Amino acid sequence: MSEQTPVLRLAVFASGSGSNFGAMLKAIDAGKLDAEPVLLITTRPAIGAIDKAEARDIPVAILPPAKFESEGAFAEVLLHALTEHQTNFIALAGYLKKIPASTVDAFKHRMLNIHPALLPSFGGEGMYGRRVHETVLEYGCRVSGVTVHLVDSEYDTGPIVLQEPVAVRPDDTPKSLAARALQLEHRLYPQALQLFAEGRVVVDGRRVHIRDG
Repeated sequence: MSEQTPVLRLAVFASGSGSNFGAMLKAIDAGKLDAEPVLLITTRPAIGAIDKAEARDIPVAILPPAKFESEGAFAEVLLHALTEHQTNFIALAGYLKKIPASTVDAFKHRMLNIHPALLPSFGGEGMYGRRVHETVLEYGCRVSGVTVHLVDSEYDTGPIVLQEPVAVRPDDTPKSLAARALQLEHRLYPQALQLFAEGRVVVDGRRVHIRDG
């Protein structure tokens, strides 16, 4: 990790425990991620992600989309919060709402999400958390995995940055498969963010190229 000021001023979006948020913080502490978390955006209060942010004095904005009269009104407040904290990169970490199109456009190629399967399989609206692993097992897949991808205007369709497989065991349950996938998420997500911090990511249409370090 360089001694320079981190190039990623990172806003993390989360709706639950924030385990991937915690993995990012650990990677920063370990010198493996050049990023400064400047804001946590959540959809509801009293969640684990907020506890993690408050323990580090990271500002928190609780913005439930349903409380806004329109997507445009929500997007305006969201962009204001991001600008106020000089955010230049976004990481979605278990955020269960669709990001407004204007926010996606404002952060084009600067917004990542992580998905607990090998996209484009087992993605799309409603496919998150336990449901993903249940469906993988229902299909009889021998391999699942984790995908870190750029965010575009649809669910789970943005260009893929990193992917790694997770073997599906004969005795797997959704819970056991999810636990192994989550361990991989905690390693892969900070790794993907660091590639952006180092300026090694080149996006060419749907393909992402990683420059040698």
